[in-house]
Amino acid sequence: MIKVITGELKGTLVLVPDVFADARGLFMEAYNERDFAKATGLAPRFVQDNYAKSARGVLRGLHYQVKRVQGKLVHVTRGRIFDVALDVRAGSPTYGRWSAVVLSGANRHLHWIPEGCAHGYLVLSATADVLYKVTDYRAPEHERAIHWKDPDLTIEWPLRSPPILSARDAAAPPFADAEAVR
Repeated sequence: MIKVITGELKGTLVLVPDVFADARGLFMEAYNERDFAKATGLAPRFVQDNYAKSARGVLRGLHYQVKRVQGKLVHVTRGRIFDVALDVRAGSPTYGRWSAVVLSGANRHLHWIPEGCAHGYLVLSATADVLYKVTDYRAPEHERAIHWKDPDLTIEWPLRSPPILSARDAAAPPFADAEAVR
């Protein structure tokens, strides 16, 4: 069974799966199509699973695709991240707003980020293993990024020092110049 917590942005959810732990370790269903649909009323078609391992201080994002939009179901198997969704859906009542959750191997929560939202995260632990399912394939020609430190967004990243960024993320445009998802 899954407990569902409604997120601050339209369509975002935090999912808390049942975890069965004993002296041997633990077991949980990270994703069950039938239970996900029953708990959320959604039936996304996942086409790709992605995995990223990152060190403390790595900030990835804010990334999204236009035309080939992706919904994402994000899960951390080891470590801890500050996971951010930013609404870039034209006409959305939460357009331009962001929300964040802490995902970790300890809390085992999953973050549903609906199609049309940008996604990024900051690694808070020594390392983090992040798995996420997506509803459409990677399409480089439709990839976009928004600068993580845009002062108009006021995302409250829990930084102790400057983040470790890719060249693409460091050079990403501000939200005002971003292409909205239509």
